[in-house]
Amino acid sequence: MKIRHVQESDRAFWFTLDRHLPEDQFDQKVRDKQGYVLLVDGADVGLLRYNLFWDEHPFCTMLYVADAYQGKGYGKALMVFWEEEMRRLGYKMLMTSTQVYEQAQHFYRKLGYQDAGGLLISIHEIQQPMELFLIKQIE
Repeated sequence: MKIRHVQESDRAFWFTLDRHLPEDQFDQKVRDKQGYVLLVDGADVGLLRYNLFWDEHPFCTMLYVADAYQGKGYGKALMVFWEEEMRRLGYKMLMTSTQVYEQAQHFYRKLGYQDAGGLLISIHEIQQPMELFLIKQIE
């Protein structure tokens, strides 16, 4: 297993798993090193991307591992890798979110994240289930 920063050469793979990132934002993730690719036996199988909430708190906005590799600890490995890098960069708090009906909330809680509230968007064109925010203190 290997985890590294996303590179321009990862573009095609990236968009097989991440259907939410606008194409023009991919270049920014590469430039700012705000994304990672997980490789298993040389094959690209997962990714993590983040941004800075309020321009100061790392916020994991996407964590995805290909279906065939789920449930094998790779998602945890990506999160731990990201957490360690954010700690080395001097950040004190991490954030992530998931929709309230998704099982990911239990995964994040097992990693020490705590519920921090929710956001309900009721605007008809972009309505969605409540988004649950989770935070974790790091030192």
